[in-house]
Amino acid sequence: MAYYKDHLYVATTRGNFPFMKARLPIGMDVWPVECPESPFDLDMHAEIWRYTPAENSWEKVFKAPTIIGSHGKPIPRELGFRGMVVYQPTPSSEPELFVSTWSPARGPGPNILRSTDGHHFEPTCEPGLGGLPVTTIRTMVPFKGRMFTTPAGSRGGNPNVSAHSVVYESTDPGSGEWEPVSDFGFGDAGNKTIFEMAGFGDHLYVGTFNLEGFQIWRSTVEGPKPYVWERVVEKGAYRGPLNQCVLSLYPFKGHLYVGGGIQGGGVDTQNRIGPAPPEMIRIAPDGHWDLLVGESRDTPIGRKEALSGWLPGFDNFFNGYFWRMCAHEGWLYMGTFEWSSVLGYANRRRWPPAFTNIVNKLTPEFLLEHSCGFDLYRSYDGVNWVPVTTNGMGNPYNMGLRTLVSTPHGMFIGTANPFGPKIMPLGGDRYVPNPRGGCEVFLASSDA
Repeated sequence: MAYYKDHLYVATTRGNFPFMKARLPIGMDVWPVECPESPFDLDMHAEIWRYTPAENSWEKVFKAPTIIGSHGKPIPRELGFRGMVVYQPTPSSEPELFVSTWSPARGPGPNILRSTDGHHFEPTCEPGLGGLPVTTIRTMVPFKGRMFTTPAGSRGGNPNVSAHSVVYESTDPGSGEWEPVSDFGFGDAGNKTIFEMAGFGDHLYVGTFNLEGFQIWRSTVEGPKPYVWERVVEKGAYRGPLNQCVLSLYPFKGHLYVGGGIQGGGVDTQNRIGPAPPEMIRIAPDGHWDLLVGESRDTPIGRKEALSGWLPGFDNFFNGYFWRMCAHEGWLYMGTFEWSSVLGYANRRRWPPAFTNIVNKLTPEFLLEHSCGFDLYRSYDGVNWVPVTTNGMGNPYNMGLRTLVSTPHGMFIGTANPFGPKIMPLGGDRYVPNPRGGCEVFLASSDA
């Protein structure tokens, strides 16, 4: 989501569960939603919607066009959108809205769309950011008068691992001209993807996907290219593979806050990592880092205590990501991805015995009624965190809080909710309509 010219723009992805069933080796006895033989039998065309706060009205302003894929069949040009940012090329120019896309594996590759009026969205570059063998672009960051981005997905179908971990820069992203400004993986082949970026102080920070634990690098992005980059965090802040990926980066009151996770919602079945809940750290301008939420431990650079007192995932084992952050009215908000809503459908024969015993004692029905749904926490100082919701704003099918935006009207939050249009109820024998399925948008406002 992004706030642009007095409107909220919301980009959507459709048919996630059917797409996952066709693509990923996930152990499910029963799929949560009714799925066709091919996900492309559904309308998988991604959309962008616009909300006008003054009128409390929604309008669809973009739907992905249909193209012919490499297999000779019609497919959507975009399956989804993974980033949205407002960028002002010069102080005297009009701001522009940029959207990064997710292309089908049989498509031409991802693009970056631009709009100058909020109604027309046009591609700005050659597919694949100029021909790269990738499928998605996740993050875009304006910094020091330039735009930075990086590919995130591969032709093999993994939307998170690009095998092209390079930072790209553009002084004019509307022209589609991009150039690499980092070495591949910063010289480490283990950095499979640069997953998240943020400007903080005089440096651009980037967080990687690494099976030995994420890394965080920074650069002033000045001088000869490729720029000089410095590593400030390694080996998942010395937690190793359980801190596989940086999911979120956000500057707040003199520190850069980092949220981690494991791909697949906290369970990486492809690499047999997890399940495990995420940790949060923060980085000072001098590169020193503190552990905020997580497992206190000894490290090669000294003892790291979890300053907040919270264990990983804010004491919730089923939180798989610290997915998105946003500052609003002096508070920092952190939203999670929480996966307990799929427990009633999963193949338990693959679970560790201790985990099976816990779930059997609580029952998936109990969890759905009392625990399922994303968590949202907030902090005024970055150390003391309190819950805003721990049940998806009252909807157990809101698995994730995917995006947060601070605006003059209040803070908007957008959810990930793939449980529809028909679901298999726990203990049911047929698929039925789910009126609580589908993404939701909430507004928190002092005027509400």
